[in-house]
Amino acid sequence: MTTKIFLTIFITVLFAELGDKTQLATLLFATDKENPKLMVFLAAAAALVVASGLAVLIGSNMDKYVNPKYLSWVAGTGFILIGIWTIAKA
Repeated sequence: MTTKIFLTIFITVLFAELGDKTQLATLLFATDKENPKLMVFLAAAAALVVASGLAVLIGSNMDKYVNPKYLSWVAGTGFILIGIWTIAKA
């Protein structure tokens, strides 16, 4: 793997994650005085590693069956639905 590919993926995912629902959820867990901060970090980091692993595993096989354009539509719709659900739950 080249450094250029690594940095491109790293920077893209980092900026995509900044301020998103995952980071906000982690922030909320960290504000709870009863939650050990190291535990919040380790649990959130482990969840992101597992989620990323699943995304790579599924994505590496999906391009054979589904047009990436349609995946973008499904992802966008999913984000909107999660946003509505989050607001409705508050």
